[in-house]
Amino acid sequence: MFSGAARTMVSASSLALLLGAPGAVPASAQTSGSAKKAIMVESGQLQNADPFAIFAPSEERIDHTIDYEIWDFALKQLVVDMGPSIRERPVITTASQIARGSRIRAGHNSRYRTEGSMMAFSLLDTAAIESFTEYRRDLERVATDALDISRLRRDEQLAFWFNLHNAALVEQIAKNWPFRQPRRLEVDGVPLDEAKLITIRGVSMSLRDIREKIVYANWRDPRVIYGFWRGEIGGPALQRDAFTGQNVDPLLTEEAENYVNSLRGTEKRGDTLHVSTLYEDAQAFYFPDFAADVRAHIEDYANDEVLDFVGRTSKVEPSLREWDIADLSGGYRDNIALEKSRPGLSAGAVELLQQRAIKQQRIERRKKKGENTGTVTFTPLVLPEGDPAATTSEID
Repeated sequence: MFSGAARTMVSASSLALLLGAPGAVPASAQTSGSAKKAIMVESGQLQNADPFAIFAPSEERIDHTIDYEIWDFALKQLVVDMGPSIRERPVITTASQIARGSRIRAGHNSRYRTEGSMMAFSLLDTAAIESFTEYRRDLERVATDALDISRLRRDEQLAFWFNLHNAALVEQIAKNWPFRQPRRLEVDGVPLDEAKLITIRGVSMSLRDIREKIVYANWRDPRVIYGFWRGEIGGPALQRDAFTGQNVDPLLTEEAENYVNSLRGTEKRGDTLHVSTLYEDAQAFYFPDFAADVRAHIEDYANDEVLDFVGRTSKVEPSLREWDIADLSGGYRDNIALEKSRPGLSAGAVELLQQRAIKQQRIERRKKKGENTGTVTFTPLVLPEGDPAATTSEID
């Protein structure tokens, strides 16, 4: 898999220990990077220029990969794939009656709660949360001391920025959980999305900076918007696989299809096609002629059902967004009595998992009736690794 290429491994020893993951060696201090860029930074020549220019993909390539084994293992332990959308509201189950007598619902009430994926934040203790911080710092060190990220293959660069962004967001949500909506979270008085959480090669950056000033600014393919987890139900799913240079293309295509065909992505009301405000966020980069460009993008990934109603609309409106946290427990911590009677799983989590099971049964019944249900697996597909040497193109 790595023949002919150097490999840099990223580890967080406490995360590996806590989750029972296979061991990994610390990131090696391999010498690389663009000497020209380094000299310019040190001499101050880039002081008045765009500091993010040093992260633009370089034409000078190095044949390195980064190993995300620890992050991949953590995702597989903590992320629950809710499966493909069936464009129906979740069924109310008996588990929702556990909190009877309370005015506060113990879990999600979003109509989109059985779409995308959920993170099991309630299962994390203090030591595990601290290990996410360690892992994020490991990624920063790799890009500062070991490798010039801009000289990797473009798909390798994408995988790095996706993993760094998502790991940093998981870290911040875990540190502040429980709460209801990530958009309301602040770090030292600054909104989470704008806070300078990460520093690489002396450049401090926010999650928004990674998305817009590094990736959106340098990649023309709109599928990249689906690689960034936003911490909320209304955004793209957090994958159960760490991104790599080899899987980034199929994973982005898979999530584009899942999102476009979900209730949180598209909906017809009258003659208007309502779409996620996620597309409005990226309008300046990928959808300048918003209605036409978004419609064309959706048609590229829509199934027959969505294609049909898209064709029966004349207007496009970015109005869909669910801000609630993509957390198995819905951002709530149960009361002490419930926690003792059912350790590890809250009432909200129990209900959500029951609804997920009912949804899966519905899909299986549709299959037996011969209906076209599309992808029915509830975990990401296991894709063949292939030969890296056979790759002829990269996501641009």
